[in-house]
Amino acid sequence: MSGEGTTLKDRPERISPIALSAERRPVQRTLFTPPKDLQPESLYHTVERGAAVADRARITLEPHTFVTTNTFFGRFPASYWQRWTRIERITVQAEVQGTGRVHLMASDSTGEQRAVSSARVSADTMRTVELAATLDRFVDGGALWLDFAAAAGRLTVADVRWRVGVPGTGGGTRLVICTFNRADDCLETLLAVSADKECLAALDTIYVVDQGDDPLESRTAFAPVRATLGAKLRYLRQPNLGGAGGFARGLHEASADVPESPGVRPPVLLMDDDIVLEPDTVCRLTGFAALTAKPTIVGGQMLQLLHPERLHVSAEYADLAGLRAGRPTPGAVHDADMTTTSQDARVDAEYNGWWSCLIPQQVVAEIGYPLPVFFQWDDIEYGLRARAAGHPTVTLPGAGVWHADFSWKDWDDWPRYFSVRNALIVGALHGNLPGPGTAVRLFTDLCQALTAMRYGLALTLLMAVEDFLKGPSCLADGGVEALATIRKVRAQYPETVRHPAFGAPEVAIVPPEPTPSRPGLVLVKRMTWHLLGRSRGQAAIKAGDDQWWHASLFESVVATDPSQTGVKVRTRDRALLRHLTFRGLRVLWRLVRHGDRLRRSYRAAMPELTGRENWTRLFDLAD
Repeated sequence: MSGEGTTLKDRPERISPIALSAERRPVQRTLFTPPKDLQPESLYHTVERGAAVADRARITLEPHTFVTTNTFFGRFPASYWQRWTRIERITVQAEVQGTGRVHLMASDSTGEQRAVSSARVSADTMRTVELAATLDRFVDGGALWLDFAAAAGRLTVADVRWRVGVPGTGGGTRLVICTFNRADDCLETLLAVSADKECLAALDTIYVVDQGDDPLESRTAFAPVRATLGAKLRYLRQPNLGGAGGFARGLHEASADVPESPGVRPPVLLMDDDIVLEPDTVCRLTGFAALTAKPTIVGGQMLQLLHPERLHVSAEYADLAGLRAGRPTPGAVHDADMTTTSQDARVDAEYNGWWSCLIPQQVVAEIGYPLPVFFQWDDIEYGLRARAAGHPTVTLPGAGVWHADFSWKDWDDWPRYFSVRNALIVGALHGNLPGPGTAVRLFTDLCQALTAMRYGLALTLLMAVEDFLKGPSCLADGGVEALATIRKVRAQYPETVRHPAFGAPEVAIVPPEPTPSRPGLVLVKRMTWHLLGRSRGQAAIKAGDDQWWHASLFESVVATDPSQTGVKVRTRDRALLRHLTFRGLRVLWRLVRHGDRLRRSYRAAMPELTGRENWTRLFDLAD
């Protein structure tokens, strides 16, 4: 239905002249409440006037109430559909009862709103409303959503679905969940999938790759979930090969028995075990990916688990030269409260994190499997490789899951080894790394760690570079030996150990001075202070204030861990500082000297490293 002022009275016929048909595929639902009570309803709907009662699929407005779904999950990302699919028209269908109006609204790239269509409602029993919009004015940005206005009586709206005029292809999607010792979290994700009929219907097979020693099958609640999912569930056990190994196993299994015809290969949706899932995200990702103009990686967005109204980033890229991941794409929404922020401008992603990311099997067949880097940067490298082969990545607004906040994770831990080593590998494969600039960047990181008395972190950085210098052979076992080694070595450094807060030394909290305007000069000064033994004594430092230029002023610090679960005690060791500094200079000189050779060797080894045969070997080796 598309006419302004059309009235729906208590009669059996539908408003719209467009006949409903099974040929019209649903690609998104408008839901009104979150899957759990810990997430805010304002991500789904907002009552701007009056009062309303909502559950997942239904909302009832009291008289003279106004409700909008111009929200994170309420919007339809029209700009992305116009840019990446050939779909020209979208229809939204709802069941309504009572008196009032239903408005189909739109925004543009700057957030300016306009009305597209509306329908008057006057019905004593449930009737169907249809409104339609043409996807022709959204290239730079904009979305669609519904507003509801009750008249003198109540208005109920239910079962809202956005549909496109193409038939379904069948076959569904293959879901891969990689888990390691998060059995309870993984079980909750499976429960969310199994409890939502439309989400479950979108899936052909569910692979759970369990790499832990606290397995999912040890939980008593797993048996009924397994019975509910039936033949759709494939539960696999294997030793820990990291996220790369877990997801590669899922891709390996999912592509083992598919027809040769590219048109019927089911896509694979990768998903972390420790998320809180909005089940409609599965429907949104699969619906969008099935209709892109060419095979496209389609990713979901990450909302923060501890601050569920906040979005991590709407699209991101990797700074290869700076060895930094997760940079917001220019114009992207970053660390924002999505109950007050809208994603209107279209922004293009370079890659998408594998907390929820759909990969067409045509892409896997063409470019291969992930690099065997254990974890970190595997999703980045895959996105870069796919883009180079002509397959973009789209981070789809409104397709979201809740994942642990990155800011609450301690980056001074063994994963930093993989972050640095793998950043160097990806930079060598897709950039001009390593070079003199790389060495300067790493030496700066090293000195900052040393002045902050993070000696275990400094050694972690050096070991990552030393293993990169070994060439592709450092990936021969998928990272199993590297994991064991780095954890063992770091345990020898007392400042890497987290202590309970109640046992911490009683030291006064010292707030930081302003961020230095010339950090390079300050770093040289702090290194000199350490070598000469100058300090300001002891201090306790809050997690948010634990910057190198602040911690380096003291002889020892008691620093709150970012996880807020305890503290770490760091004390100066001038002999260790000198040893690690000179070791770092030697290692980084080798990095510059052998940069070209390393770049060539990693690129030459790429086809073999990412091939099916190599991953089959690693799975057999791990077993």
